[in-house]
Amino acid sequence: MGDKVLIGYSFWGFLGPGIIDTPDGGRSHRRTLIDGLQRRGHEVVFLQRDRDRTEAGLDLADLYRWEPGLPVIDVLMLEWRWPIAGRNTTPCGTASHTCDLHRQAELVTHYTDRLGTPTLLWDKDRQLPADDSLWTRPNVTICEPALHPRPRAVSLLFPLADAVLRTADPAALAALPRPLPLVYIGNQYDRDDAFERFFAPAAGNLPHAVAGKWSRTSQWPHVNFVGRIAFEQVAELYREALATVLLLPERYRSAGQMTQRIFEAVLAGCLPLAPTDIDDVDAFVPRCLQVVDGAETLSKIDWLTAVTRTTEHTDLISQCLGKLDLFRLSAQLDTIDRVLSSARGVDR
Repeated sequence: MGDKVLIGYSFWGFLGPGIIDTPDGGRSHRRTLIDGLQRRGHEVVFLQRDRDRTEAGLDLADLYRWEPGLPVIDVLMLEWRWPIAGRNTTPCGTASHTCDLHRQAELVTHYTDRLGTPTLLWDKDRQLPADDSLWTRPNVTICEPALHPRPRAVSLLFPLADAVLRTADPAALAALPRPLPLVYIGNQYDRDDAFERFFAPAAGNLPHAVAGKWSRTSQWPHVNFVGRIAFEQVAELYREALATVLLLPERYRSAGQMTQRIFEAVLAGCLPLAPTDIDDVDAFVPRCLQVVDGAETLSKIDWLTAVTRTTEHTDLISQCLGKLDLFRLSAQLDTIDRVLSSARGVDR
């Protein structure tokens, strides 16, 4: 892109490891994206609270800029927030209140509505209602991290640094000891049906662990729920595990939307088993790692256990790394540059 763009970026989460008690999956890729934007010559100013400093005690002020006011910007980019009862829908100052939604509303009103600022709305959780007026605003581009986004939306996947993918070593990953046959890392949100069908039956027959916030677990007394773990422990747990299952809410499955868990797992050498009901599942994992139910999850893990540390194991990891090309940072930056150029009327 020819012009340098000053991007006002709104996100509710962390650039660093953050804190344990948070559902922020963006930590795996947010800083990758921001650093990539800045390397391409854009300037980024953050418009939400600096939670890295105030909550995690990490001072990144020498690398990034936060602005609590309404600075002059060229483009507004939002990691879309939605109403969460008892959290961001309560009055400011009340117990457990977070002000992400109020601040987002202020930003949209000032920039998108009043000034007509080009706005890139990244609906990472597919929570923007289909009848929201933002869909029809001429200065708004809606992006979704899905292979098949909704009509009028643009596909913008979670970014993985090109260099990280380029330097991944399948043979070294296959050589690691894998004492844990099965793991799942992630929160419960809207995953009960997928968990019941694809994970729980296999968990009854294998050593396993489920890390994340799971508050309703009585129907699975045989499952080893270990609670939330620190962000730094995610890669460590994946490196100990032979396989994981990619559990997705229905709104993700039907759109071919894969979370960052796939590259967190594969980069640690943990093989991803993917339910066949994920739309365009072949784009994410090889056919031999797809499963139709929990019984097949178990049989696949039996097979993987038998080939652990063999050339076949190395080849499987290599195939999975190849599938991660979809998420390359360079491709996501190209998409953003095209959106910004179109929104600002800039000829490439």
